[in-house]
Amino acid sequence: MLRIPIPAPTGSLLWRSLRVYQIYGANTDVGKTIFTTLLCITARRHWRNEETVFLKPVSTGAAEDADDRHIQRFAPGTVAKTLFQYDLAVSPHLAARRSNHAIPSDGALLAEISGFAARHASRGGGWLFVETAGGVHSPSPSGSTQADLYMPLRLPIVLVGDSKLGGISQTISAFESLRMRGYDVETVLLFRETQYQNHVYLAEYFGERHGIPVRTVPAPPKRADDPRADALLMDGYYSSQESGSCAEGGELHSTLMHLDARHQSRLTRLDSMAIAASQKIWYPFTQQRHLTPSQILVINSARGDYFQTLVSSTPSGPAPATGTGTVPFPSKASPVLQPSFDASASWWTQGLGHANPSLTLAASYAAGRYGHVMFAEAVHEPALALAETLLDGMASTSFRSGVGGGSSTKKHSPPRLSRVFFSDNGSTGVEVAVKMALRAARVRYGYGYGREKVGEEEEGLGVLGLQGSYHGDTIGAMDCSAPGVFNEKVEWYRGRGFWFGHPVVECRGGKWMVSGFPEGMMREDGCGEVEYPSLSDVFDVEAREARGEGRVYEKFIRRTLEELTGQGRRFGALMIEPVVLGAGGMLMVDPLFQRTLVNVVRQSSALFSRNGTTYPSADDDGTTWTGLPVIFDEVFTGLYRLGRFSAASFLGVDADISVHAKLLTGGLVPLSVTLASESIFRAFESDDKSDALLHGHSYTAHPVGCQVALESIREMQRMEARGDWDWARDASGAQTLEVLSASDLVWSVWSPEFVLWVSQLPASFVGGVWALGSVLTIRLTSVDGNQGYKGSAARAVRDALLQGRSGVGEARWNVHSRVLGNTLYLMAGQKTTQESVRLVQDLLRDALLKAQNAQQH
Repeated sequence: MLRIPIPAPTGSLLWRSLRVYQIYGANTDVGKTIFTTLLCITARRHWRNEETVFLKPVSTGAAEDADDRHIQRFAPGTVAKTLFQYDLAVSPHLAARRSNHAIPSDGALLAEISGFAARHASRGGGWLFVETAGGVHSPSPSGSTQADLYMPLRLPIVLVGDSKLGGISQTISAFESLRMRGYDVETVLLFRETQYQNHVYLAEYFGERHGIPVRTVPAPPKRADDPRADALLMDGYYSSQESGSCAEGGELHSTLMHLDARHQSRLTRLDSMAIAASQKIWYPFTQQRHLTPSQILVINSARGDYFQTLVSSTPSGPAPATGTGTVPFPSKASPVLQPSFDASASWWTQGLGHANPSLTLAASYAAGRYGHVMFAEAVHEPALALAETLLDGMASTSFRSGVGGGSSTKKHSPPRLSRVFFSDNGSTGVEVAVKMALRAARVRYGYGYGREKVGEEEEGLGVLGLQGSYHGDTIGAMDCSAPGVFNEKVEWYRGRGFWFGHPVVECRGGKWMVSGFPEGMMREDGCGEVEYPSLSDVFDVEAREARGEGRVYEKFIRRTLEELTGQGRRFGALMIEPVVLGAGGMLMVDPLFQRTLVNVVRQSSALFSRNGTTYPSADDDGTTWTGLPVIFDEVFTGLYRLGRFSAASFLGVDADISVHAKLLTGGLVPLSVTLASESIFRAFESDDKSDALLHGHSYTAHPVGCQVALESIREMQRMEARGDWDWARDASGAQTLEVLSASDLVWSVWSPEFVLWVSQLPASFVGGVWALGSVLTIRLTSVDGNQGYKGSAARAVRDALLQGRSGVGEARWNVHSRVLGNTLYLMAGQKTTQESVRLVQDLLRDALLKAQNAQQH
């Protein structure tokens, strides 16, 4: 099947040779084109050896009245161009719909602008003024507002203010709309008007509050009815300004000098940031002894799935020695910035895209309404609405736990989780969860406070978990993980618990395999790897359970628990990351193993109690915890990361405590929630205040975070209801059975054909691959013998992705990814398009082949 090539993503328009500024108007009919003409006249006069260019991306009305014609007549020598001209003098979205031409998409329009600018940058540079249509929020041909449409270009702004009655408000409102979207307004221009004197107030407002210069010129003559008479009037006006405002030292000459200085300052700062950062910043998860400035990614801005990064900061190898201590940069005609696909989803936080205007507006609203308010014994609307939304969402995907050996049912009865505790990040959310669980277990089973003597050693209350799990960086969260690279050199670490080995799921050689069984299970139960026709078959846990596949797991888990408790070990919680162990290496655990582990623990209260009693005897109401409190750490896997609201639904069992962060706020602000059942909550009830959950943060239930999270979750729920991911579900071959709802499907945005292709690369190169929801994970085969986090097999592919792609007629772009030892993972966002996924897959295919070839040679 022949595929139509997908255009490269559009980058910010920044060159060393070409100064590009975008002209916005506070309203329609404020004189944008007149000011742009004056700027072109001034540039032509004082920068004679450089090109001056005018671009109107979209214009409506008669072609003879178009702004490029105006520029060509009154600013001779200026290169002027309109990309899309519509005859009707109405809003661009209406004009486009009523025309006989295809409506350009936002991406196509941005690509046209970028291509036009690039051609002129290659011709020696100069000035380029990009004039918008109408006001800040006037629609584009597609219907997007201009303020949103042009965000990826992130051009610095010249704002033409409104000098008419009401213009002060219009100008400030336009500025705030641009500012909220991350635009840099460099100067404000408006006509001098003696009656309203808007320029006097606005000069003080912008100068004192924002440090933005406001410059004015005399207003042009009133428009004459006769076109020829009007042209003569404008000839006279421009001639007068050429010897006034446009002359050296005049208002517009001073404006261009300011814009030129700002352009140079921006470049200087970008060039120096990596060196300054290497000297002043202590980076997380980084051995900085070997970190050179050339390896530091300078991010100028971000929008959607892409960073805009400094080209010179991401070379494919070590920076050549320059003798100056600076990072080398390409020629003046080369783009300074390039789009970099954010393939780690900015440490797993991105869902709705960087700089999402809806989330930004939600943050602004809450900041303006509340700022921050204390939360102890208080409530505000964003926190309450978020709590209700989260609990309703979890209830809609909850199932009866299957205690007693039966499989779960599709009856949503009744919701297990009923309380929401707010904190600030995933690690602290886990700390809260552990405090909750251990208290509930201690109260029920009568454990003492602190550590107890077991044999010759003191042993406190521990947790049960999985090998390779990782629950955060705080001391308590680290103690809930098995010894490993993240905690082995932390002086306070004392692993407190037991961690089960477990089988994992991967696609190898075109087949979905469950393998990696714990040694004890293989030795005593004779387990070997099992092949499945598809990933959906692996996740059909009820059918597998009905076939008896879980019995070997149950036997192994029960035997292990009996051995542990027989040794006098005491446990207060079971904590797992549902489906995928994130930082531990992106390990997809067999969901049937996790389901069985939860069910066995819940059936084993006699093992965990001091006197061997079973309490309660049954989970009659579907909400009371049994055995041990079960904590699901969904910080990474929850909230649609794997394609569903809750990763717990893959297992068909519910948690007693559930922790969520990452996608909660769409990557905009930190926030975490710990959800708990009523039976957990009641363990803290007492007449003694010291029995309360004495945990909290100054910014608990931060209103800005809560409002953003509310908008983020509701938007993802709307996307699911609209079928925005149906293209991925259909491509994954997910079939809706009578007993399944849409939320039960197993699907990924990464194409099955691509996953299959990766799985069939030589086993000496690729050890395994899987894709689920927005996550793609490729385990490269170690060539140096190092396994886990200390392995380096994935670095070659990562570096090839970072080198990116550029060619004749194609913009430069790359993929920024992270590795976990030998594992390379890539994540899409929940708004990533099918075309973007294809684009990244194509580059990843090339990177894999390049790395494979390098390994062979």
